[in-house]
Amino acid sequence: MSQLRLNPLTGRWVTIVADRAERPTDFAPRVSQVESDPERPCPFCAGHEEDTPPALETISESGEWQVRVVPNRYPAFAGDEPFSVRTLGPVHTQAEASGIHEVFVYARDHDATLATLSDDQIGTVMDVLRRRMIEHAATPGIRYTQAIVNHGRESGASLAHPHGQLLGMPFVPGELLDEERAFGRFHGGCILCATVEAEIADSSRVIIADDDCVVLSPYWAGTPYELLIIPRQHRVHIQDEDSVTIAAVGRRLRDAIRILNARLGDVAFNLVVHTAPHQHNGPFHWHIHIWPKLVTVAGFERGTGVMINIVPPEEAAHQLRSTAAAHV
Repeated sequence: MSQLRLNPLTGRWVTIVADRAERPTDFAPRVSQVESDPERPCPFCAGHEEDTPPALETISESGEWQVRVVPNRYPAFAGDEPFSVRTLGPVHTQAEASGIHEVFVYARDHDATLATLSDDQIGTVMDVLRRRMIEHAATPGIRYTQAIVNHGRESGASLAHPHGQLLGMPFVPGELLDEERAFGRFHGGCILCATVEAEIADSSRVIIADDDCVVLSPYWAGTPYELLIIPRQHRVHIQDEDSVTIAAVGRRLRDAIRILNARLGDVAFNLVVHTAPHQHNGPFHWHIHIWPKLVTVAGFERGTGVMINIVPPEEAAHQLRSTAAAHV
């Protein structure tokens, strides 16, 4: 059973999952490919469906699955125990890491990426993501669900086959609490709606802008080529979006990664969807972060929380716009 342990210095929970150290790829030396044993059959490929737990959801076309959602075999969060915090000593606080941990296999082709998906494929992926969020929100004890895609070994991916993860947690993580507070402190309406308006007027950090979505390198970018994807429609939760809009946001997400690849090559990245906690109805605006893994977070950043970005967002956006005009 996983445990949550509270860091008393930060007030944030840490998840202790000893069983995940049994995964065959954990602690492998840093290599160019993702899998430490590329000869090992891929459990997410067609024909190996029995290598995963039974699918929670499958989208098929012409008799072949296109998207599968399966339980994670090595879950960080599992079970339906109530969120019960226990104090074991003056600085030792823990709880059961109950919740949901799913793998979201978003393409049948082992060599596909988000950047190679067609309009229909990315629309299906985004719609399945929305439906899973709706189900998580209706699950007792799940307060927040984090959707992520880790692409490349440097990003933490353990398998090359295109997939993401959905982690339903019994608490709201510190990063989201910080964002909630930021929305609450902003007195000019919605902080991201205001960001869209200001960045469109300035234009120096905008890479893509249309009626549905804006892709930009944010003014406060802490890492090189960091991207922020903001839907134009103000929605608190991703599951509040209609199918047309969410598909349009997916297309811009795909296009943003295509532009990154054209500029930087097949760069590793972390993608996270930030949506409001499930029972939250206060100020928020769902959005997507993309952090290319081009630099190492070192001691200063770890020790202070202050990031050092060696590529100003204005320069990153200029380069990416030029690349988009020439290649995408």
